[in-house]
Amino acid sequence: MKTIVMILREIAALFVDDERLALAILALVGFCAVLAFGVHGSAIGVGAALTGGSTLVLVFSVQQGAKRKRQP
Repeated sequence: MKTIVMILREIAALFVDDERLALAILALVGFCAVLAFGVHGSAIGVGAALTGGSTLVLVFSVQQGAKRKRQP
């Protein structure tokens, strides 16, 4: 049982290594869901928001990671 719990924790750590990145992605997906189902946005608009937002989240995450590595 301990082995299964350890394996599940390692798998979860793969996805939630950076908490801010995970929260930003969840917020983006939530925003796109509201855009798609709440406002009834077009599929192209929702796809563009998801693609552009994912790119921005990734860029900011990489910048923050680089800043953390540079600091002593």
